Order: sequence, then C-alpha cells, then structure tokens
Amino acid sequence: MSNIRCTTAQAIVRYLSNQFTEIEGERVPLFPGVFGIFGHGNVTCLGEALEAVQDSLPTWRGQNEQSMGFAAVGFAKAMVRRQIMVVTASIGPGTTNLLTAAGVAHTSRLPLLMLCGDAFARRHPDPVMQQVEHFNDPTQTVNDAFKAVSRYWDRITYPEQILSSLPQAVATLLDPGDCGPAFLGLCQDVQEMAWDFPEAFFAPNIHHIPRPRPDQYLLARAAECLLRAKRPLIIAGGGVRYSQAEDALAHFAAAHNIPIVETIAGKGAFTHDHPMHMGPVGILGSTSANALAGKADVVIAVGTRLMDFVTGSWTVFAPKSQFIAINAARFDANKHFSIPLVCDAREGIVELDNRLHGWQADTAWLERGRQDFAAWNTLIAEKQIRTTNDVPTYAQVVGVVNSIAAPEDYIISAAGGLPGELVKGWKVKNAGTFDCEFGFSCMGYEISAGWGAAMANGKREVFVMIGDGTYMMMNSDIYSSVLSGHKITLLVCDNGGYAVINRLQNAKGGASFNNLLKDCRVKEPFPVDFVAHAKSMGAHARSVSTLDEFEAALKWARSNDRTTVISIVTHPYSWTPGDAWWDVGVPEISARESVNEARKEHEEGRKKQRIGI
Repeated sequence: MSNIRCTTAQAIVRYLSNQFTEIEGERVPLFPGVFGIFGHGNVTCLGEALEAVQDSLPTWRGQNEQSMGFAAVGFAKAMVRRQIMVVTASIGPGTTNLLTAAGVAHTSRLPLLMLCGDAFARRHPDPVMQQVEHFNDPTQTVNDAFKAVSRYWDRITYPEQILSSLPQAVATLLDPGDCGPAFLGLCQDVQEMAWDFPEAFFAPNIHHIPRPRPDQYLLARAAECLLRAKRPLIIAGGGVRYSQAEDALAHFAAAHNIPIVETIAGKGAFTHDHPMHMGPVGILGSTSANALAGKADVVIAVGTRLMDFVTGSWTVFAPKSQFIAINAARFDANKHFSIPLVCDAREGIVELDNRLHGWQADTAWLERGRQDFAAWNTLIAEKQIRTTNDVPTYAQVVGVVNSIAAPEDYIISAAGGLPGELVKGWKVKNAGTFDCEFGFSCMGYEISAGWGAAMANGKREVFVMIGDGTYMMMNSDIYSSVLSGHKITLLVCDNGGYAVINRLQNAKGGASFNNLLKDCRVKEPFPVDFVAHAKSMGAHARSVSTLDEFEAALKWARSNDRTTVISIVTHPYSWTPGDAWWDVGVPEISARESVNEARKEHEEGRKKQRIGI
C-alpha cells in the first residue's frame, strides 16, 4: 500500500475534500465549505492547509465563532442535512464561543463539524496562551466542555488517530438517529506533525444516508393498535423533512383519513392548504390542532422528540391516548410509553401503510378537523387585517410578509415573539421553506442562519424576522452577508425590548421588570437607529411606520442586490391567541397577590398533565 506524507492538518483537509454525497442524482461535496476565524491555535497549520484548497473547499470568514456555527446550522437545515459545513476556531475563547451553536445543533439533531485548536499534546510549553489549567487534571482543557453538546467528541494527540476518528465523525454527522455536532480538538503540536498516511484514506468516497427499517414485531403491534383506532392523529415533526418523507406521509394520511398536525420543526413539511393539514399543535399551536390532540385515541408521532411546546407540557393529549413513535432515534422513539418504531420515517410510514390493508378512519373525524381549521384560519385572517390608526402588530407584519413572499422564498426565526406569530400565522406555500429554530430557541441564530441559508440556495429570497432584542444580541453577520454577497432580507420588529418575556412575566402574576427597555434600569429608553447601523455595515436599509410603507419596502428589498434591513415599530402587547398550557415555574409563595393567584391556576394546570417518561 502506498502512502502520502503530509501533516495532520493537511491530511484532515485532504480527507474532507474527498467526501461526497449525491443530491438529485448529482455528485456534490459532502463538505462544501468552511467557516473560519484564525488564531494561533489553527492559523499556522490548519489555515495553511485550507489556503491550499480554497478553490475546491472555500473558507468563509465570519465575525464571531458563535455566529459562524449558527450559519453552518442554518445551512444544514436548509439543505435538509444532505450537506455539512465545517467550522474552525483557534483555542480558548474562540473555541468556547462555539458552545452555544453546538447546543443548537445538538438539540435540533443537525450536523455540524467543529475543528478547534487544543493545548500541546507534549505539554512542553504549558501553559500556553488562552489555556485554562485544571490543577487536578492536566489533560483537561476548555474543549472538554463540548462533550455536553456533541454527538461525537475526540481529541487528536497523534496524527494516526484521524484514520479512525474522522470516519466516525462523518458517520455520526450522517446517521439519521444520532445526527448532531461532531467535535475534534486538534492539539497544536499534532497539527504540525507529518506522518505517512495510507493513500486509500484519501480515496474519493460517496456517502449515502442509511434508511433503517422498523422491527417487524413492533410494526405488527403498531398496526393492530391503529386498526382499533377511532380518532387517529398524525404529528409531523422535523424528521419528516430530514427523511424527505412528505409525499409518503401525505399518501398515508389521505389513504386512511388521518388528519396531520405539525410541530414547530415540522412546519413546512406540508403546505398550509394541503387537504390533510390541520395546523400546528401545542403551545404555539392552533385551536384546531389542539382540539384534535385532545380527542385523539391513537397518535402517530413521526420524527418528533415531543418537546413541551408540542405537548403543552403533556396537557394537550387525551390521558389514555396511545402513541406510536416513528423515529430514527431510539431515545425519541421510546418516549411516553410509545410503541417504538426505530426506523427511517419514510420507510416506517410505507411499511405501516402496507399493514393496514385499506383501513380508514371515520370521515367525520377528518371533517371535524377541517371545520376547526377553517375557523382557525378565519381568526388568523382577522388578526392580520391591516389597520391605519394603531401601531402594527406582529400578526399584521407577518401577514404582509407572507402575502409578498413567493412560494420558494425562505423564512427564518428563532426567539422572542416572532416564532409564535410565524408558527401560527405563516401560511407555507411550498414545502421546505420554513425554519423556526425553537429546539434551543436561540437568540442570535436568525441573521447568521440566514447567511447560511442564502449560501445553500441563492436563487430565492431569504427573509429573516427578528425583534430588536435579537438584533442587539448578534448582528455582525449582516456584514458577513454583505462581504460574501449572500443576500438576506432582515425584518426588525422593534417593540422596545423583550416583549414576549414581559408577556410571560405578567401572565404568571409578575410585575413588568427588566424586559421592556422602559422597565429596565436605564437613564432613558433610548431607541436604536437600526437603519443607520445596518448601513454602516454596507447593507441597504429603510425604516417604515405603516403597513403600506412596509409592503412597499419589501418590494424595494426584493429589487436590491445585497442584504437589506427594514425596521418597523411594532406593538409590544398584542399577540395572536394560543390555548395550550405551559409548565414553567411559578413561586409557591409571594408578596404579590397576582403571583399567588397565578400559582393556584398553575397547580390546576399540572393536574391535567399525562403521566409519562
């Protein structure tokens, strides 16, 4: 066997450059690019290796390691986990900046490969700059913190270790059940070391994402359960999208008269007007979907981890309803006494369909859902009616953007009040065009994810909707998108601070405190000039005050050739209603009578929770 002598860093880059996948029959790079900020922990070795391949494996420089991680996650979601971006950081604070992005990827089951500098394996120069020393364990560095937010973690202390570690990292990134972030700590002295790597290690490799099938015994149990069902319901989660199981699930639902409701991550698997679609379920859900959930006797949960915002902290579903979980992740499939079908979503749906032999649920059950959904749509339409005298509401702003957006345009949100308004009020016109990162609900994800989504597909408009609080938390990738030429349209709803948390604070009896700027310890609630700030980073920008002006600005933004920011003052107290309960801590005792009353109401809510695991 012939060998190729190169450094560890060069070998890593060469290996990544030879990994491919197929998308719609075309061979494409599995790793189409790298986000990188260089420091002493990665510039001299990994940076040197990346510079040599920049034409085939381009490196993009962001402004913050955390935001680069968000961009990589946003790219992976837009590509439905079929391609993966790499992020490299130096050492110390540059690396720890990535922790939050890794948390997003881990929570949302999205692939992210992180290559970060580490302390010297030989320890001769210890302690090096930015090294955090642990007096009782000299092997530990800040990189160990990533063990809590990684699906795969390794520290490379010898060159030959990458022969096994890199393939395992790639396998984790592509595994439908274990998919999540992979972290490699690259000791600085090991990056420089040359070694004779086997040539076969660098051979081009085309990866195919596996589609595991369900266990036949459990499949039979699930089919028997469903054949007895009178009021079955399907929950479509994010796994439906990642499996590209939309068509199979739509056929299954139509063939058996089973209504479909969607999770936050699953929104966008079906268009709003699909005949089997009944709206979002849970705390950010519709009254139509929640009414169905409350009466369903069998719930088929497809590709969802059943977080509290989907289950209403386990108060949305009937106490004795039986769950059938179709999920590639064993951990998710075995939640809440489900019949666990640990398998690919598409394959599990097809095989369950084959077991039902033409069985159908009562048409009246489906029609009830359609009637409730029609009533919900009427409510949303009323909330989105344009007015001229009042400060625009989130619902009205969402309605205007939705009316302007083309079917292929992409919408992104993550935190604050906009996720609720978008999940409830956005009518998806084309599958796969909605990204609400609510698993980690990470403020600051949105703009960077928009940059990544624009990289994934530059032929459509990418709308990013945020509040003023999120803008202040992380806005630097406005500049990144301008520099790289990946246009986004950023819509800033300025409601004077963290209005949705103020809403929660008030709903649980608390006084308005430290959320809206007027309720914070400030000399005066000075407004930010978002337009001037965005223009200083090279973006086009415009401030509007009415919905008609907002619509005109959206049309103007579409005609622009670079990132465009539109700022509009929005109402801090007006929200689209939702009727699902949420279990969040309320003080047992308080000097405020409103808190004590809220506690009583909360205790009543907890009595409705299903018992589960």
